[in-house]
Amino acid sequence: MSQNIKAIFLDLGDTLRLLIPDETHQNVAKKRIVELVGTKDSPDEFCEKLHQRYKDYRVWAFENMAEAPETEFWTRWMTPEFPPERIAPVAVELSFQYRQTKGRRIMASDGKMVIEELYKRGYILGIISNLITSNEVPDWLEEEHLTHYFKSVALSSVLGIRKPDPRIYHYAARQAGIEPAECAYIGDNLKRDVTGTQQAGFGMTIIVLDENAVADAAESQPDLIIHSLSELLNVFPPLN
Repeated sequence: MSQNIKAIFLDLGDTLRLLIPDETHQNVAKKRIVELVGTKDSPDEFCEKLHQRYKDYRVWAFENMAEAPETEFWTRWMTPEFPPERIAPVAVELSFQYRQTKGRRIMASDGKMVIEELYKRGYILGIISNLITSNEVPDWLEEEHLTHYFKSVALSSVLGIRKPDPRIYHYAARQAGIEPAECAYIGDNLKRDVTGTQQAGFGMTIIVLDENAVADAAESQPDLIIHSLSELLNVFPPLN
């Protein structure tokens, strides 16, 4: 099947990037959020309130396969009791800091090597990811010197649509200049990632699972399950 693939798209969370708990890092982010919003609540109390509100937002996002723009995300969902004129100008930074309250994100140990090798083998590379932030990924790619490897970057926070909506996959394929049937997607979610890519007509879906994880037979089945990104090099040979 891989002989027809010309473009490879990767997910970020739990695929190319991993979340690492770091209490110091998380506390710095919580304090920054309190400063930006201007609340008198303690950082822990206020962020716990945000976590509960985020759960409500996620229900809406999943039901509608949509992602709110950052200004709307904060003024409508996360901090509706604060003046919009205060929140809107700092919404982008609030989104970034809120993600930092969950921990630090680092690249998978074999991530950069795999990206460089797939690129060298002639594949067009892209990213398709559900995110509440618009600038975190471009900034991260720049910091890691990865920007030039990715021809297509499709983020729900920018497009307003979330996986598994087929439109986000179609957008990414168009941006890469490749037909969906010639695209592969590498993700970590047996529901969202498999359903979305199949509905979008992608040629191949590969799921990265922890070695101890067991795939549920009731879930949508990918074409392949792997346990590390480096296994992709056994799947995608150099293109002629």
